[in-house]
Amino acid sequence: MSTLVELTTEEEWKNHVASLPPTTLQVIYFFADWAAPCKNMTTVLQTLASSFPVTEPLSTSWVSMNAEEVVDVSDAFDVTAVPYLILTRNNQVLETVSGSDATKVRTAIEKHAKSSGGAVNGANTNTNGTAKNLSSYAPAPNDPATAPQYSSAETKQNKEDLQERLTKLVKAAPVMLFMKGTPSAPQCGFSRQLVALLRENSVKYGFFNILADDEVRQGLKEFADWPTFPQLWVDGELVGGLDIVKEEMSNDPEFLKPYSVAKTTGGPAAASQQVDPASATA
Repeated sequence: MSTLVELTTEEEWKNHVASLPPTTLQVIYFFADWAAPCKNMTTVLQTLASSFPVTEPLSTSWVSMNAEEVVDVSDAFDVTAVPYLILTRNNQVLETVSGSDATKVRTAIEKHAKSSGGAVNGANTNTNGTAKNLSSYAPAPNDPATAPQYSSAETKQNKEDLQERLTKLVKAAPVMLFMKGTPSAPQCGFSRQLVALLRENSVKYGFFNILADDEVRQGLKEFADWPTFPQLWVDGELVGGLDIVKEEMSNDPEFLKPYSVAKTTGGPAAASQQVDPASATA
């Protein structure tokens, strides 16, 4: 049976990809240790992998990676949320699934495994050769739940509370940077470049590490109608990501001057202050 293997470095990932035949369906799973839904999704994928036999040539490959530790790989796949599943074959992305919906994940994997020609037989067969109908699969009583259950009234209230919190967060400082990681330890190349741009222009700003709070991370994408990070906000209004900020600075070099602080003798420096998530709650 197949197993979900964790890769911990970019070199391991490159070696793994190089070892696969072009017909192999790659199940690539990104997770983060702090995100509770990832624990459930890991169990779901381990269970699904065990139902696919190891074939020759290899029909399916199952790997997991910590999105915050194998940063170059997660950036290459534009991973902005966890859990995040990517299905590829012959270096082509077939489908992506964001979130902890086990049914959606299972359906996507089965669909593309069947399209590989021959993999479907292995996927629908137990290791002892007896038929196994995955379409009738249902979680057992001891299987992890994929999401908590809320009534419609609770869901509406939770969304209103989150909207209020996000409204406060984007106005927590005149210039607010929502980034992956912190200015001293950025967790993606775009966040690193935007921090450098603010530093070069001596901009005083507040920042929020969206990797530390998945509620803000997911909610802000809808709130801002902007799906990726980093995001720069000025006076409570969204400017955009790195490319938009660069464009604004190119069109108007004085764009961020009102928010700059005096340069030190040793060169330009930006003053940054972390926004405590608790300070932005109602």
